Amino acid sequence: MGMTMTQKILAAHAGLDSVQPGQLIRANLDMVLGNDITSPVAINEFEKAGFQNVFDKSKISMVMDHFTPNKDIKAAQQCKQCRTFARRFDVDNFYDVGDMGIEHSLLPEKGLVASGECIIGADSHTCTYGALGAFSTGVGSTDMAAGMATGQTWFKVPEAIRFNVTGKFSEDVSGKDVILHIIGMIGVEGARYQSMEFTGDGIKNLSMDDRFCIANMAIEAGAKNGIFPVDELTVEYMKGRVNRPYTIYEADEDAVYVKTYDIDLSTIKPTVAFPHLPENTKTIDECGETKIDQVVIGSCTNGRLSDMKIAAEILEGRKVHKDVRVIIIPATQEIYRDCIRLGYLETFVDSGCVVSTPTCGPCLGGHMGILAEEERCVATTNRNFIGRMGHVKSEIYLASPAVAAASAITGKISSPKEVK
Repeated sequence: MGMTMTQKILAAHAGLDSVQPGQLIRANLDMVLGNDITSPVAINEFEKAGFQNVFDKSKISMVMDHFTPNKDIKAAQQCKQCRTFARRFDVDNFYDVGDMGIEHSLLPEKGLVASGECIIGADSHTCTYGALGAFSTGVGSTDMAAGMATGQTWFKVPEAIRFNVTGKFSEDVSGKDVILHIIGMIGVEGARYQSMEFTGDGIKNLSMDDRFCIANMAIEAGAKNGIFPVDELTVEYMKGRVNRPYTIYEADEDAVYVKTYDIDLSTIKPTVAFPHLPENTKTIDECGETKIDQVVIGSCTNGRLSDMKIAAEILEGRKVHKDVRVIIIPATQEIYRDCIRLGYLETFVDSGCVVSTPTCGPCLGGHMGILAEEERCVATTNRNFIGRMGHVKSEIYLASPAVAAASAITGKISSPKEVK
């Protein structure tokens, strides 16, 4: 029986010729990731287990991105614990205030993840790196602790769903609309513990940022991981970033998929996920007069330079609606610097937005944009659960940067065409 991309990567990292869905394996790891919320728990478990060393200081990453710069005493204590651990074991990839970024944008940018690698992270959106043709998935902090010590973890080999992508985007449509469309179609449990594998001629029409966005939200469909084939665009992205050999895996022609969905990019419209689940989607022409109080453009889903460009082009020469607060968060320091160089930050400030240092902040209701009771926010983030961004009676509407920026101007959920 043939294997999918995911199954081939897992077999290679388990030292096996082949694997089958449902098989339990122990796999070697190329990277173990934690942040300022999950790493302290992992460190406690690491110490409780009596571990005295990390398996490889170059294959551990800790990124202080959720509550930094520290929002309160507890956050400060958590980051201090991470700094102490990183210094103790001379961890190569420790990123703090001044050189950090949102972890799932930072690691690809730094070349710390690559095609064919096996990566775990104590954060559910670790599945982002499937955009590079890697197997990456979120785990609990206990598994992170064991991974840091042993360089291994266990997996149940997932079944796979194939998404056959064809066509090219219409105007104002992006990867965010694709993944919201898919989640709306299959539901938040539609790919539960399965690999979402993207194939087809339309892949070439997806930018790397589109692919990162789509892979990032595979977990919102319940998937174990999302993964894209490696093409010239992928290789070009890794050039100058990844300084080590990597392996490109391709699915066998007779690989088994439990389902196949056809996704024609030309038919997808700007899409918005209404409260309180990512599957509660509507196309932009179905949104009605939905007034809003806040817009957040950023996160590990849509804080990349292309997202900043889209927002800046729409906001250029326009003013944010008087009843709307707009928070823009470049995902890394490099992206922040590029926004300065390209004039995007000036555009944002002139239009009435605030621009933050890289942080997850408002996405998880941490800081930098907490919602009050009955407030509504259009966000380019990845989750809109009850209370996710603040008060349990607040509402989050997930959308692309284009829709978010247009909505910031009109004060209601809007198509970019309404402000162009």
